[in-house]
Amino acid sequence: MSKLWILCTHIHSAAGPSMMLLYPLYASVMAIESPSKADDEQWLAYWILYSFLTLTEMVLQPVLEWIPIWYTVKLLLVSWLVLPQFRGAAFIYEKFVREKIRKYAIKLDHKGFNAKGKIK
Repeated sequence: MSKLWILCTHIHSAAGPSMMLLYPLYASVMAIESPSKADDEQWLAYWILYSFLTLTEMVLQPVLEWIPIWYTVKLLLVSWLVLPQFRGAAFIYEKFVREKIRKYAIKLDHKGFNAKGKIK
């Protein structure tokens, strides 16, 4: 049983970098090279959300150390964001992030900046 447990631990450890970095890097390059813009949005949204998740994880590291299943939860969340069947990153971006950015861009516009962030 201990060899099986060790094998499962190694697979679990390898799944994180593969799911969080290797596959998204490959898919991002393929999205850049494809003529479609739909996949570009998915992967740009993924990298925005992954960066936010990583920064949040860095800030909350002392708390997350006390949650034994955090890595598994993170792996499941990132899997949902990454897998093309779900398009989770594009969904989260559309439902939550885009509205916040639009509000922020409008506030900037009222302070003398245009929508592209340049001074009027």
